[in-house]
Amino acid sequence: MLTYTLIILFAFTMSAICGFIMIPQIISFCKKKNLYDAPDARKIHKSAVPRLGGVSFMPSMLIATIVALLVWVSTCKCNKICVSPWCIFFGIGITIIYITGVIDDIFGVRARVKLLMQIVVASLLPMSYLYINNLYGFLGIYEIPPLVGTILTIGVLVFIMNAINLIDGIDGLSASLTLIALGGLFYIFHREQIWVYCILIAGLMGVLIPFLYHNIWGKEEKNQKIFMGDSGSLTLGYILGVLMIKFCMYNPHVMPYQKGATLLSVTLLLVPTFDVFRVIIVRLINHKPIFTADKNHIHHKLMRTGLTQHQTLISVILLSVLFIIINLTLFNELVVTWIIAIDILIYIAFQYSLDVIIKRKNLQPFVQ
Repeated sequence: MLTYTLIILFAFTMSAICGFIMIPQIISFCKKKNLYDAPDARKIHKSAVPRLGGVSFMPSMLIATIVALLVWVSTCKCNKICVSPWCIFFGIGITIIYITGVIDDIFGVRARVKLLMQIVVASLLPMSYLYINNLYGFLGIYEIPPLVGTILTIGVLVFIMNAINLIDGIDGLSASLTLIALGGLFYIFHREQIWVYCILIAGLMGVLIPFLYHNIWGKEEKNQKIFMGDSGSLTLGYILGVLMIKFCMYNPHVMPYQKGATLLSVTLLLVPTFDVFRVIIVRLINHKPIFTADKNHIHHKLMRTGLTQHQTLISVILLSVLFIIINLTLFNELVVTWIIAIDILIYIAFQYSLDVIIKRKNLQPFVQ
């Protein structure tokens, strides 16, 4: 156990070091090539900021993971690491979505093209026999047919990628919520002693530390600040989605039956998930295209109440942690359907409270 812990810490540390080395180089590259995220009416920042921070995510994670696995093989009793079909398809998928994000950050990619690429990479999972095959009692549903599971898997993975992308509206928010979700997944796989996934997660968590440092505390005037861009948010969303689907798929050869799989997965990404649903509903009510960008996300509304960016970041993080505490407390008391229903009611009450505060400040509850 001590050896595994040291290897996991090694992967985390190496990834963080790679991030601290790569990100300043990326900032310099953006400066030379004039690759900035320019401010506009929809965005929070007021000056141009480099937007390729997410470029560091995949290389840092892969370098740390591969080296850690090689150390693991050389120091542990295992002679080899088995490469399953889903690992190969995962590698193909993350490469495609990463390249799509990089191209979008540099040249721009139409929303429909990005959606198509998301569907393509999401479809790779069922092709590798990795798909959601059990809802563990949500809405009274347990085992589901492969075809239904395939469609659900593609939809869930595409949704998660977009949720992480859309919540990336203020400094540190997307990366912080991803860290919380990764922490929960790490605990789950560590509890089941599935060390390969723990090493992979540690490798991704490590690079988020230097990114958050530059994203939140980096000074624009000193060329230290950077955004993750779509190369980062799409990569994070894809990895999170794949890990959650891996956790939700009941496979007795991997881990025992997890009765709380659906609830835990929803809980770890509850804030970005609910935010996307609410924004889509608001757009439909106002007869707006669902792909139209606006300033109606949870972080926009919190800032319209008078909070600063950092206060808004802390508020959303606390809200996410609150939902985790509530759901873990209710886990053994209520069925998953009722717990998620309670979450929805709490979120609706929270949004209503924000609308009341905004209205009292004589500000518009919805800004196009």
